[in-house]
Amino acid sequence: MPYSWHDVAPMERLLAIFVLIGLGCFGAAAEPIPLPRPRPPAWVEPLTFREAAGPDFNSAEVTSQPTGCDERLAKFAAISPMPRLIGPGACGGRDMVELEAVLLAGGARVAVKPAPVLRCEMAEAVAAWLRDEAAPRAVAAGLALRSVENYDDFECRGRNRVIGARTSEHGMGNAIDVRSFTLTDGRVLRLTDMAASKELRVALRESACRRFTTVLGPGSDGHHDGHIHLDIAARHNGYRICEWDVRVPPPAIASARIDGRPVPLPTPRPVIPVARKL
Repeated sequence: MPYSWHDVAPMERLLAIFVLIGLGCFGAAAEPIPLPRPRPPAWVEPLTFREAAGPDFNSAEVTSQPTGCDERLAKFAAISPMPRLIGPGACGGRDMVELEAVLLAGGARVAVKPAPVLRCEMAEAVAAWLRDEAAPRAVAAGLALRSVENYDDFECRGRNRVIGARTSEHGMGNAIDVRSFTLTDGRVLRLTDMAASKELRVALRESACRRFTTVLGPGSDGHHDGHIHLDIAARHNGYRICEWDVRVPPPAIASARIDGRPVPLPTPRPVIPVARKL
């Protein structure tokens, strides 16, 4: 007599169903797990100087003689020449300097801390901006500069430290991030501080955007809310980027105060559209 599913007792049938479900789950769990994306290739230590220097390296150009840029910059800045920085990869550059301080027209010395390593052309732009525009505008506001805080300068990395991104201008010694000025009375003026003089920050932004081809600060992206990025990257048709929002504190309620200070208003809610009746 043939044996059929209906001849199986109910409990045995239920047990068989659980076994089949378990086998199905085991089969699903046994499916191959996709491998993670491969990491970008790490920089391999060069075997020879020629490999590190690159195909464009010309030993005849290596000299201890200062360049024209070095000579111009040395007239109003304290620098240490670094003729060439090599690699890795596309990083580095020719005619590099360490910018230690800027000499103002009246003879005062404004230190740059820590001293940035920059291409001489970029160092010249930074020093000229501090001497001819930033310092005089600070004086007009009743302030005097003693030093400048360098937040980042030469660093071999991709843009915004994204792995695999195009080499940053920082990697070529072509950029500096400025966070604050220290004044002669010891106070610190942060360039992104909403409580600092708006008039002074507007003047600094306008002068920086004329001097540099790239200015990034608050409002540009989430990477530059606490400092100002400056560089002189060359772009097609002289294209320039100036993205620095000079922000001010939100309005305060005059009657509400904590410890004698006004309490800021909350961020306004977004407008909710009212559905029209048809």
